[in-house]
Amino acid sequence: MTEPADETFMWAALAEARRGIGKVSPNPTVGAVLVRRSRIVSRGYHRASGLPHAEIECLAAAPPGSLRRATLYVTLEPCSTTGRTPPCTDAILGAGVGRVVIGATDPNPRHGGRGIDQLCAAGIKVTTGILGTECSRLNEAFNKWIVTGKPFVIAKCGMSLDGRLTRSLGEGQWLTSPVARRHARGLRTEVDAILIGAETLRRDNPRLTTPGIGGARQPWRVVLSRSGKLPPAAHLFSDRFAARTLVYRDKSLRRVLSDLGRRGVTSVLIEGGGDTLGQAFDARLVDKVQFYLAPLLTGGPVLAVPGKGAGETSAGARLLQTRFEKIGPDLIVSGYPRWGETAG
Repeated sequence: MTEPADETFMWAALAEARRGIGKVSPNPTVGAVLVRRSRIVSRGYHRASGLPHAEIECLAAAPPGSLRRATLYVTLEPCSTTGRTPPCTDAILGAGVGRVVIGATDPNPRHGGRGIDQLCAAGIKVTTGILGTECSRLNEAFNKWIVTGKPFVIAKCGMSLDGRLTRSLGEGQWLTSPVARRHARGLRTEVDAILIGAETLRRDNPRLTTPGIGGARQPWRVVLSRSGKLPPAAHLFSDRFAARTLVYRDKSLRRVLSDLGRRGVTSVLIEGGGDTLGQAFDARLVDKVQFYLAPLLTGGPVLAVPGKGAGETSAGARLLQTRFEKIGPDLIVSGYPRWGETAG
């Protein structure tokens, strides 16, 4: 049975969970709050892989005498198996809480539902599905990886209004505004790897780092190259994060993603260039789109997403759950692509 304040407290647990975004992979992001007499008495979130889970942090932070008959709100079903840490269900049972409210069930088919069953069998009242969509979306990359072994792929691009990457002479190298570029760099803190093509490396010599974002870990930097002939003095090979650079020579994007998944990479941000983005869309490998549109018309031959294309409109990738957000003078368009008949 749900209670009137369940969603309110689950929102608080989600706020805790977001503090761990980009820090816990390949584990899921989880948050928890403990409530007694309609008041939050402790909070917790999963801080890093190998450290205590959100439930353990929350229970450990609870004041003496506050656990009995309290309600624990947690964004993801508590784990019931031993990994790098003991099962959270054991700690919950030992704490003596009277009720557990869960946002999303464990997506791992080997474990999903076991934690709930253990808690129910011990006589604890369990409510599931509170803000389930929001809690699942928080771990969309982990959810795909744990089921398929393949990373969640985000296609990111800054382009002109007419879909070009062409840079106008005399206006610098950037199409989008500084505020939009800062926002886009923030995406790097949320993924395990950033992927580019060899031509982007040669032309732009990017760093693909997360400067100025406190506590952010450096994602893997992945380069696709047909020839393997890349400038050895490039930042990716000579800076302090050089060990975090991977080069794949003459491998299809699908094979590269499969290999990254085996390495424990749960999410990949494709930053360019156009040829790499075109490959990703042609092969239908993109899970999410985040494009930054500048109010600028440049023309020119350099398309943001070339490739072979859909052939006909009905076979194109239609964005679902599309969002539009204005940021400075630019527009962010994001959503989840579905191709052809699957778009319905």
